[in-house]
Amino acid sequence: MDITLNEIIVWLIVGALAGSLVGMIVKRQKAGFGRFGNLGVGLVGALIGGLLFKLLKIDLGLGKIAITLEDLLSASIGSLLFLAVLGVIKHRRRRKLDKQ
Repeated sequence: MDITLNEIIVWLIVGALAGSLVGMIVKRQKAGFGRFGNLGVGLVGALIGGLLFKLLKIDLGLGKIAITLEDLLSASIGSLLFLAVLGVIKHRRRRKLDKQ
């Protein structure tokens, strides 16, 4: 699995877009998690989604322009997975504190 610098740059740019999109979906507000929150979620999501699609050899064949729809989709999926993991961790911590 070879990951190029160009792919990482695309993941980061698309991550910012995906973070905003996912922030609006999850929070049901235009601002989402705020500028930096959306950016952070999107960047992590883009890396997770990009690596996941690469590892699973997922190629949706959606075109080969600099930033593809596939890149945006993988970043959005990665962002949602990241938020799901954070939600599970937060829920477990809350339950642990409630038991004490």
